[in-house]
Amino acid sequence: MDVTLSPSKGDIHREDNMHRKLSSIVITGNGTNCEVEMAHACRLAGFDRVDIVHISELLCGKVSLDGYSFLNLPGGFLDGDDLGSAKAAANRILHARVAGREEHLFEQFSRFIADGKLILGVCNGFQLLVKLGMLPGFDGDYTTQSVTLSYNDSGRFEDRWVYLRVNGLSPCIFTKGIESLYLPVRHGEGKFIAGDAQILERLHRDDRIVLQYSHEDCRMPTMDYPANPNGAEDAIAGICSETGRIFGLMPHPEAYSHRTNHPRWTREDLPEEGMGLALFKNAAKFLRSNKF
Repeated sequence: MDVTLSPSKGDIHREDNMHRKLSSIVITGNGTNCEVEMAHACRLAGFDRVDIVHISELLCGKVSLDGYSFLNLPGGFLDGDDLGSAKAAANRILHARVAGREEHLFEQFSRFIADGKLILGVCNGFQLLVKLGMLPGFDGDYTTQSVTLSYNDSGRFEDRWVYLRVNGLSPCIFTKGIESLYLPVRHGEGKFIAGDAQILERLHRDDRIVLQYSHEDCRMPTMDYPANPNGAEDAIAGICSETGRIFGLMPHPEAYSHRTNHPRWTREDLPEEGMGLALFKNAAKFLRSNKF
């Protein structure tokens, strides 16, 4: 007699998580130029659905953030960085109404955060998060700006690769299990500045500083140029929210998803997978394990 064994509840649970469909949205706009690379990194990390959506599609009500679990804000020069980096876009998100709905676009962002979903802002996306007030988002206040990203001390656009020290005590979901990173920066306004000494102290105390510029050994943060390419206070390259689910950084992880992205790939024996992809894989792993 043939006997068919039913899978245990644990096996069913693991199978459900393995096949759970993950959806990611990459918001683009006039001046954004890294949306394709960011979407590609999401797909490589295991996201089943990845949509590149223009911000106008959100404002006209054609698309809503509610249908996604991972929000990506890519790099570029959104709205030509008029009024300062990402400031015009921040004002639009905060104050513009969604056509056909009784809500501002920011209300969709607020629901996204309240639902415990993930937000990643890279370069211009990081600038957008701080201008909105979503980072650092002290005490659950996601509308008050307390830090900024200003002009590089060098007075010029910086296009170079940097070494990054990762804070292992940080609650950041994206950097779990990562000790150091080597990623490119491409910005003219990347200098992190806290509103005052108390804000900077709290960022340190709460381990909200996720990444700091360093020398090649990645042991200590540095203020030395060009290892610190912009003169950021305390060499800060990235910070996260209290939950670690909102993360902003100036370096570009999506720009190092494969060894051929590395500037010395023809001269060094490198792993096939680029360092930056680990951040996107951590996002997918977290969302699957939390049934999003």
